[in-house]
Amino acid sequence: MSHPSNPKSGPSGQVPAEFSRGLGLFDSTMLVVGVMIGSGIFIVSAEMARDIGSPGWLLVAWCIAGALTIAGALSYGELSAMMPQAGGMYVYLREAYSPMWGFLYGWTLFTVIQTGTIAAVAVAFARFTGVLLPAVSEDHYLIGPLRISTHYAVSLSTAQLLAVVIVFLLTFTNTRGLRYGKAIQNTFTVAKTAALIGLIVARIFIGRNATALHANFGDLWSASGLIPLTSTLDAGTALGLFVALCLSQTGSLFSADSWHNIAFAAEEVREPERNVTRAMVIGTVIVIVLYLLANVAYLMTLPLNDIQHAPADRVGTATLQAIFPSIGTALMAGAIMISTFGTINALILTGSRAYYAMARQKLFFSFAGKLNPAKVPATGLWLQGLWSVFLVLPRTYNPDTHAWGNVYSNLLEYVISAALIFYVLTVAAVFRLRWKRPDAVRPYRTWGYPVVPAAYIVTAGTILFVLFAYRPATTWPGLFIVLCGIPVYGLIRSAAQRKQALLQAVSVVGSNDGQSS
Repeated sequence: MSHPSNPKSGPSGQVPAEFSRGLGLFDSTMLVVGVMIGSGIFIVSAEMARDIGSPGWLLVAWCIAGALTIAGALSYGELSAMMPQAGGMYVYLREAYSPMWGFLYGWTLFTVIQTGTIAAVAVAFARFTGVLLPAVSEDHYLIGPLRISTHYAVSLSTAQLLAVVIVFLLTFTNTRGLRYGKAIQNTFTVAKTAALIGLIVARIFIGRNATALHANFGDLWSASGLIPLTSTLDAGTALGLFVALCLSQTGSLFSADSWHNIAFAAEEVREPERNVTRAMVIGTVIVIVLYLLANVAYLMTLPLNDIQHAPADRVGTATLQAIFPSIGTALMAGAIMISTFGTINALILTGSRAYYAMARQKLFFSFAGKLNPAKVPATGLWLQGLWSVFLVLPRTYNPDTHAWGNVYSNLLEYVISAALIFYVLTVAAVFRLRWKRPDAVRPYRTWGYPVVPAAYIVTAGTILFVLFAYRPATTWPGLFIVLCGIPVYGLIRSAAQRKQALLQAVSVVGSNDGQSS
């Protein structure tokens, strides 16, 4: 294991080719903002509103998500400043607990979290492209569904094909060097942020109407249009409201997820001890403020009932249609295409750096731990791209409703709770490393310590408990995916130990032969 004080040394003691430190504070902040703002903010408020049932508590749910995200960024900042290496959370978990915990995160990141999100956002890009170009559709098949079983199939629609092309295009662009990925990121993040601000302004100042204002702000807290959480529980009771607020975080936290991805690329950030932390905090604050304003704008444009029943949960589209009936759908589609394109690029750029860090510790394919002449981990980028494309192709089928779905959607739903477990462990690492390495250099110490990280752990832990208790069908499978990494870790370590023993035996034999001669 390489020590944090020597981040560039690999497991064999060799020094790999160095990354190019091409990311300044602005670039890093654009990566944070770009990876956070995707399509979720335009969709998840519908389901959250159905679970919670009142405008006021909907805003409270988003405030909880915002407070958690910012508290997480403040806590991660100490770890990123202490260990400014490529790999981010993988490194923090490895150093705070053990290599196995780092591997389990990296395993889940590669198999589902990063690659599944890339697949999901790429298909979202294709779906909204289909609004402008009807030939792009998940129902327009180039290769019809090929059944694997009753519930699963593989297909290639024009929407899937476009998603595949986008993943490959942005993967290729990022293999050309950091400056290309950075240029794309800065351009599309500025564009998407400006578009989101423009949509918020339009909804507040043009779309506001008396009916929505009276219905939503005249009675902020009364519940209506509730969807039962269980057969005996809904948000109309105190317990039900508490459970609904916790369950709703799967939507809001997922929409604000990946804010820490800049830490994966810490070795490419100038002055990483300062700028990684600053980028995470500044970026999360910007996005959370915009998300809160977006939800206020929804409530000023549409009554809560219309938000709860927005077609296909597309609240963003419904509000724009209310303002611009003839072009609202097209405007929203264009905005989401810009937003998702930038998100895919940010996910692709940052994720490969985590696999690079794992490979340097012999916990991933060794060739993923090398940089190409452009000083980027090109092999890791291509592996990530190929697996993301693989996740685009499988489909799910419901015989009862005859509806087709996507495997990656199920996988992402499963691992949301598992990802939150890793977040809690990483924030807890602030406490553990203060005890384990009290003399380590910490250019930044968590603001509000110990209250801020402790509050994060308690709040996120409570949400996790409720998710496992009330959503077992989608939470326990995620934990199973994580645990599947344990035997894989054992096999990798055993293979590495056998290889090391073989090399030592060959070395001894060679030494004896030399002495005999």
